[in-house]
Amino acid sequence: MMAKMPIVIPNKLRNVLNLLETNAIQAKRKDSERRATIFRMGPENYKVHAMEFLPLFFRFFPRYMSVFTPVQSALISVYHKEGLAPILHALHAAGVKLYSTGGTQTFIESEGLPVTAIEQVTGFPSILDGRVKTLHPNVFGGILWRRDNAEDAKTVEERAIPSFDLVIVDLYPFEDTVASGASEADIIEKIDIGGISLIRAGAKNFHHVWMVSSRAEYPEVLSILQSQGAQTSLEQRKAFAGRSFKVSNHYDGAIGAWFAGETKPFPGLPGERRALRYGENPHQPAWFIGDLDELFIQHNGKELSYNNLLDIDAAMLFCAEGGEDPTVAIIKHNNACGMASADTLSNAWDRALAADPVSAFGGVIACNETVDEETALKMNDLFFEVVIAPWYSVGALEILKSKKNRIILESQPCEWPQYLVRSTLNGALLQARDSHRDSESDLQVATKRAPSEQEVDDLLFASAVCKHTKSNTIVLAKDRQLIASGTGQTSRVDALRQAIQKAESFGISLEGAVMASDAFFPFPDCVEIAYQAGIRAVIQPGGSIKDKLSTDFCDAHDLAMVMTGIRHFKH
Repeated sequence: MMAKMPIVIPNKLRNVLNLLETNAIQAKRKDSERRATIFRMGPENYKVHAMEFLPLFFRFFPRYMSVFTPVQSALISVYHKEGLAPILHALHAAGVKLYSTGGTQTFIESEGLPVTAIEQVTGFPSILDGRVKTLHPNVFGGILWRRDNAEDAKTVEERAIPSFDLVIVDLYPFEDTVASGASEADIIEKIDIGGISLIRAGAKNFHHVWMVSSRAEYPEVLSILQSQGAQTSLEQRKAFAGRSFKVSNHYDGAIGAWFAGETKPFPGLPGERRALRYGENPHQPAWFIGDLDELFIQHNGKELSYNNLLDIDAAMLFCAEGGEDPTVAIIKHNNACGMASADTLSNAWDRALAADPVSAFGGVIACNETVDEETALKMNDLFFEVVIAPWYSVGALEILKSKKNRIILESQPCEWPQYLVRSTLNGALLQARDSHRDSESDLQVATKRAPSEQEVDDLLFASAVCKHTKSNTIVLAKDRQLIASGTGQTSRVDALRQAIQKAESFGISLEGAVMASDAFFPFPDCVEIAYQAGIRAVIQPGGSIKDKLSTDFCDAHDLAMVMTGIRHFKH
């Protein structure tokens, strides 16, 4: 059978054939005559037999293996027919033989195209109201046989199993059926069996089979057919195969979620699904999808909640910005109410708590080094939900365990995901993580006065805190201590006033402090207010057409301003 499969040599590879002919001359004599016979062909004879041509060609040019995978037959079994017709006509025009099932067969015939019913392949009719149509060795053998395996080729030839080089499937709409409020019986019937099996088989054999697993891929399929004919590269088939397994994973996840009584908590996401006590509020069910055991060892306390996890995520991000110096971050509602770096963890705790001891009540604490007894004793005076650190001394652990429900987590080294996922509308948003940390090399001095060395250190600290704080935000800092911040405001001026007011409420002087903004200043009002409060250096991304208004004010009042060119906005 393999020997009967014609391989079409694309025009762009004819030069490759000439090169092969040169190689033949240099090879052993017993091969050269054979190669000359194959490759001394005119343009009208570029169809050769696979068993004669492929071993020789791939010996010299294995990287071109994927180019020579034509589609000669296609098995098509889809639920949704929209967008399929142009593909069918393109396949027919290319001489591809079409096989199909049930409604898809009827649709193909309605387009005036020849099609072979799958029953002619299986020798068995569709049974059980269509539950069993394609589940047959003649179908799956035709998909799964390895074209470069002599035993596989012998088997399919002896048993007259046809080859399927292209498989197009669009699954029963299980999720749509669930969402419609259908009965359990109707939902069960929309669990696709044959289709999902075809997808897995075709994707597994991507070295030889082009697997199209969703109508969402129809435009790309048509583009390939129009641009390069009925043939695909290995890279293309591998890409389709990878997406096919994602389709399978999502589909099975949705079914599993339905059986578990879950509505639709993103079943396609990777990792184990862990039920939480509830979501942001007690009436909201919630799950965590991932592996918490990879991140933490829990030494004490109750089960983690949805809100705990959000604050823990924020706390670890804030704390990581402290660098190598002992750093403590105190988090409330995803924002830092206190954060400081110092020479010891105990001092860092004192300075972090001083910024807002009121908001710290019931918060989440993150430390970037071992918690010792001295620090643990200070912490123990405060009620807080969670503490995270890479290690605890024996004494510190015993002190912190004195509160039964206090959650004590030992953080484990791990890689953070490089992408962030956020549900929006009826889908999700995906973006790369903001992994850029502002450094001295990013700073462009925009004013006559450059910041001092101490101011630069404080500006970078303030910018790091600003990066993880909800926008619009203003962060005030001094001596690597968060003094106050204005978070989540609709106006940057309001954010600044909020920060100043908070600092004043705790009796903290802003004289000589620095200010960080997560976006540019369109007007000079913020720098004017900051100057009046005692602030003497500012960091911001820059980029406003009115930047000069702010820099002119700074120059007139001996303020230093640096611009990073990088915005860290966080909705």
